Amino acid sequence: MNDGQTSNSGGRAAHSPKVLREAIVEIVSDSGEGAQKAGQSFATVCAKSGNGVWTVEIIPAEIKPPARSRAGASGIRIRLGSETVTNMGDEADLVVGFNEQVLYGRIMNSAFREGTIILLESKWATDPDEQIRDMYASAVEDFHRRGLIVHELAMHEACLAYTPNPQLGKNMFVLGMLCWIYQRDVELAKKEIVSIFAKKGEKVIGSNIALLEGGMKFARENLTYCFDVPAMKAKRDLIVTNGNQAVGLGVMASGMDLVSMYPITPATSATHYLSGVFQKAGGFIHQAEDEIAAIGFAIGASYAGKTACTITSGPGLALKTEFIGLAVMAEVPLVIVDVQRGGPATGLPTKIEQGDLFAALYASPGDAPKVVMAAATIEECFHMIITARKLAEAFRTPVIVLTDANLATGQTPFPRPRPVEDWMEAPIDRSPWPEGLAPYAWDEETGLSRRPVPGQRGGQYVLTGLAHTGQSHVAYDPNANQLGCEMRSRKIAALAQTLVAPKIHGDDSGDLLVVGWGSTIGSIEEAVDRVRGAGHRVSSVHLRFLSPMEPGLTEMFGRFGRVMTVELNYSDPPQGFWGNPEYARRAQLAQHLRAQTLHDVDYFAITPGQPLTPGQIERVILAKLGEMGVVERGAAVATA
Repeated sequence: MNDGQTSNSGGRAAHSPKVLREAIVEIVSDSGEGAQKAGQSFATVCAKSGNGVWTVEIIPAEIKPPARSRAGASGIRIRLGSETVTNMGDEADLVVGFNEQVLYGRIMNSAFREGTIILLESKWATDPDEQIRDMYASAVEDFHRRGLIVHELAMHEACLAYTPNPQLGKNMFVLGMLCWIYQRDVELAKKEIVSIFAKKGEKVIGSNIALLEGGMKFARENLTYCFDVPAMKAKRDLIVTNGNQAVGLGVMASGMDLVSMYPITPATSATHYLSGVFQKAGGFIHQAEDEIAAIGFAIGASYAGKTACTITSGPGLALKTEFIGLAVMAEVPLVIVDVQRGGPATGLPTKIEQGDLFAALYASPGDAPKVVMAAATIEECFHMIITARKLAEAFRTPVIVLTDANLATGQTPFPRPRPVEDWMEAPIDRSPWPEGLAPYAWDEETGLSRRPVPGQRGGQYVLTGLAHTGQSHVAYDPNANQLGCEMRSRKIAALAQTLVAPKIHGDDSGDLLVVGWGSTIGSIEEAVDRVRGAGHRVSSVHLRFLSPMEPGLTEMFGRFGRVMTVELNYSDPPQGFWGNPEYARRAQLAQHLRAQTLHDVDYFAITPGQPLTPGQIERVILAKLGEMGVVERGAAVATA
């Protein structure tokens, strides 16, 4: 690290800053102090400067937890690099803490390492409350014992020069500090402030710009840290967005013009975003009275000929289950976005989990086959919605797109999409319905049928949730229900015939294949690259289609000594409780893969409520190689 000599020239170090390949920064505070907004702004500035960026929001489970509580830590992590960044990384390099107690919340999550720099608000050292002063002093001593590099800074006091209420302005002050430390362009930061506060007027904008400049001045005068993370070499036209915004952009790009939803964390911000821009694209947001009404409204719009979307999270998906079954039975196109969070019940409403796979695949009475896809990146949150709308219409079926809280709130740059006409929904076919053609004239080979819409001359039929014949008559005879089930299943099989095998990250054969799905892709591939760099024969594959499954998996699995999933959902230990593996509850993808491929699939799955790090997965891989005898077991276990 560079103990930088500084100048007074308004923003750049007199001596060259220390060049870093990447940096991981956290801002941690009580709820309501704006740490996330500061971090999002810093990430956007870095992305617009040409850096790879990934953010992870730190959100407590309660809306307003007690101040200065370890469980109430709120904030954000920003990982920036000179190359594309795909995950949050391992331990933080530099942390701004608004009080000492929230930092313990991050220590409990192994977010820091020996040598992590802590820029700590020092006002608590002189707080009128003796207990708070003692807590602060004790924590600072403990941080030093842990090997953290602590700098006590009077940030609150410095902010008083620019605002009478530092609690509402310290975030932009910290943004200025970080812009100085990491040598960011202050003009880009000012533009972000103008964008954030545009609706609040020039006075508010001016006050926040003053705080930004004050933070830069404060860092220049009080800190010797000065770093530079150079921009990526390839200059591309990029956008910076989070996963929920990407979903909203995908809805508009697909040509869908109705989203019906009921607010639920962490999905709500997708419709907040759409509510501000959707009308410009001719779209309409319907906020229903509950989750059941939301999907009912969407099915009604889709039945009328305009495929609709409903966005929710796990508890909402549970409430929508009966209506999903109706859409399957009646063969009504529908796009459902499930932004997964921790469960069951209210569970962990602000935390990440991959616990809804079984719910998406199987949670329906009777046989209700549907398309289920999982976005792996924020960019895929955009493109997958377009694909989902097209599949829903082509196969007359609901399509569920699984994202998660990590994707929903994370920010990263990706190439600006260039709209093409093929993305858009085709006009409703109003030509007369062919005489004698049944409303469910299933093709015997594919199960597909043409879709009539209300108002189409000659296309009138009775839509029903009852088991029905091709004529949409109630299925009374013994063979009619069997035929309907087969035709609906054939559609999914027909889609499977069009899919291609997933690409392997690494060699096509080896000792261990790691299988993942959803937002774990970046951490898995980074971990695999690390162990491959150490000479181990490990590869990974990431699945996007979960119903139907992508082809070639059985043959692919056979080319590796062992296959193991890495997932963020609950599983029993592989050896089972009391040493009885026969009854062990397996991770969801692992169990699904076992059923589909008849291959023995191992698993690693935990539910920490936060994304997996590359380091965690690297240790799991080495431990598995040790179990297999591929590397010396003692060394692998020690590393793990």
